[in-house]
Amino acid sequence: MQALTISKSQARKIILQAAGLSQKAPFGTGVDAVERLIEHLGFLQLDTNSVVERAHHHVLASRIPDYQTAYLTDLCEDLAVFEYFFSDSGYMPMADLRYTLPVKQSFESNQKTLSLQISRTMKEVLDRIEREGPLSVTDFENDRQEASTGWWDWRPAKVALEKLYLNGELMINRTKTFKKIYDLPINLIPSDIDTSLPNPEEFARYIIHRTLGALGIAGLKEMLWRARRVKGNLVKTELTKMIDAGEVINVSIEGLKIKPQYMLANQQTAVTLTNELFILSPFDILTVFRQRLKDFFDFDYQLECFVPAPLRKYGYFSLPVLFGDTFIARMDTKADRKKRSLIVHNIHFEAVELNNEAIEKYIRALKDFTHFNQCNDIIFERTNQPEYLKRIKKGF
Repeated sequence: MQALTISKSQARKIILQAAGLSQKAPFGTGVDAVERLIEHLGFLQLDTNSVVERAHHHVLASRIPDYQTAYLTDLCEDLAVFEYFFSDSGYMPMADLRYTLPVKQSFESNQKTLSLQISRTMKEVLDRIEREGPLSVTDFENDRQEASTGWWDWRPAKVALEKLYLNGELMINRTKTFKKIYDLPINLIPSDIDTSLPNPEEFARYIIHRTLGALGIAGLKEMLWRARRVKGNLVKTELTKMIDAGEVINVSIEGLKIKPQYMLANQQTAVTLTNELFILSPFDILTVFRQRLKDFFDFDYQLECFVPAPLRKYGYFSLPVLFGDTFIARMDTKADRKKRSLIVHNIHFEAVELNNEAIEKYIRALKDFTHFNQCNDIIFERTNQPEYLKRIKKGF
């Protein structure tokens, strides 16, 4: 059994390198870089919140300097990537499609007994799409028999479409306005893609490889999160086998008392950071596991859009700001698209001293982020460090 002991600083570098955040543009530029990044991460989480540009585009723009939202649309249209609700809703490389099949089976086998109306509606919906081609929920008449009781009280046609999507009888494409379009898999899966069902061992090993490949260093908790839709999965069993075979190694981090951590045996460990500054999405692969973020980066982060307004400390949608291997701030931001202004409601700086390099790179990142959100100017409202904000404003 291989084991490795490393410093917390080295662990951070490995994690950042795996996340694509150890240097600028590690995957290159253009649409090809988008495909390479999604292939590397294996999963790009999708989020519908549009306070600033949506999370999936934000993650890509953080790593690809010339990123345009049309690049992701192009890859979907070229059938290089697809959308599915794997651990969460997100984009995956088309070559990984077979590993969604156990998830789809799980959705189908675990769903509650369907009402006669939903069963009938599912058949009618599928028949229409087979006859007419891709359709959206608005193409179906409002078949609600009773008044809606709330946001998640979907009408039968919407329920039917989503169930057909989750169990794999339909797939999703999206318009340029982010509207869901439902289509038959035969129209969205290239003929050369392997669609055979992986056995439980294959599925578990896929989860382990993908999780460790994207996170660099991770625990069983993160692996099980990725596999959480498939009950009774063999991740824990196969992880033990992979450790015994030397494919995965145990990692201990000096001065850090946490549950066992693991790394792929071929993971690069000699990593150099170029001290880049990144304004990150709350749904970035680096930030989405909050306890892990606290353990390795000493950054206690919470997305406060889920917190009642009177209890928020930093703002509705605060974005983590990373410089090198240190989180230096969290920035509550909103894109006012009518006025084409990026409004920074609050910049809360962490208890770290910022040098001129950090300030200059923050200014540059803010300008790029403003442009990425299709805004022409930036408005700053408040901060806990007026002197830092004064220096930043001078750069605009």
